Amino acid sequence: MAETSSGDAFVAFERVQKSYDGENLVVKDLNLTMPKGEFLTMLGPSGSGKTTCLMMLAGFETATHGEIKIDGVSINNIPPHKRGIGMVFQNYALFPHMTIAENLAFPLEVRKMGKSDREAKVKRALEMVEMGAFGGRRPAQLSGGQQQRVALARALVFEPELVLMDEPLGALDKQLREKMQFEITHLAHQLGITTVYVTHDQTEALTMSDRVAVFDDGRIQQLDPPDVLYEEPKNSFVAQFIGENNTLEGVLTEIRGDTCVVKLDDGQMIDAVPINVSKVGEKTRVSIRPERVEFNKDRMSEGAHTLKAEVLEFIYMGDIFRTRLRVAGNDDFVIKTRNAPDQVRLTPGSQIEIGWLPQDCRALDAV
Repeated sequence: MAETSSGDAFVAFERVQKSYDGENLVVKDLNLTMPKGEFLTMLGPSGSGKTTCLMMLAGFETATHGEIKIDGVSINNIPPHKRGIGMVFQNYALFPHMTIAENLAFPLEVRKMGKSDREAKVKRALEMVEMGAFGGRRPAQLSGGQQQRVALARALVFEPELVLMDEPLGALDKQLREKMQFEITHLAHQLGITTVYVTHDQTEALTMSDRVAVFDDGRIQQLDPPDVLYEEPKNSFVAQFIGENNTLEGVLTEIRGDTCVVKLDDGQMIDAVPINVSKVGEKTRVSIRPERVEFNKDRMSEGAHTLKAEVLEFIYMGDIFRTRLRVAGNDDFVIKTRNAPDQVRLTPGSQIEIGWLPQDCRALDAV
């Protein structure tokens, strides 16, 4: 997966590779372009190369091969402090001996800005993150969430065009993290800042980003807006990594244009959309999202494909019911149903029939 046109790109990685030992590549031939003002998230498991890409963009790591450009200018040989990039880390990195206002003024002093300009920018940045009254405090007198806001304000205080964030919300509790996700996204769009955000939290990536680059093994496996990534995964890795996903193993028996027939391991036949499989006899892993599976005959769409299932476990989760089934020999097949007044709670041991539309079922590579 690559993007090669970098004519009007604000940020561009061109054939970038990174190796620490001269043999093994942790980033392999990365081509990626970003327009101005985009919020792009690099998502992937540990060791997938996402943080290395961020560090190369920041200037803390050098590319072994290829070029990184900002606004058409190669930055490979420009030191970090001259790149004009704002950075927010998980550990906040605030100076403990300075007040909050002094912490924010520091990047402006480094840039030789006058005192009155510094004070005006610090005031504006603190108000931006609703911390206007805290300028005289020290970091130790603030909560984790407040420190995170200050770290964000410090990254924005010199009005950079590009801000990089590395797992900035990882240390916060769930409720505060969700609040900060919306605040960061809102601020970035309001100020028109180009943002590169690194996380391994899929929900965070889906809710915050204009586009998400899913990394694995040093490569971008898929680069798309969140809805496309979730609804239309291009391979088994992306389908498994983004959200919850049901898989059934089988073999391709027929291809008819944009549909195919898959014979499941237990002998049952189902229709699917062929994505990265192309020939009869090829092994495939079929992917269906839990919320696209229906068991209520009244709610089932016309043309739905049905299979028999046994209920193994019912889990009440408040807003949704999560039911684990045995389907075609798979004991981890999950369906999710909304907790509506008329919704049925399935009981373990019962036999049911489930169904889904063939277009919601994707035949992917068998990894």
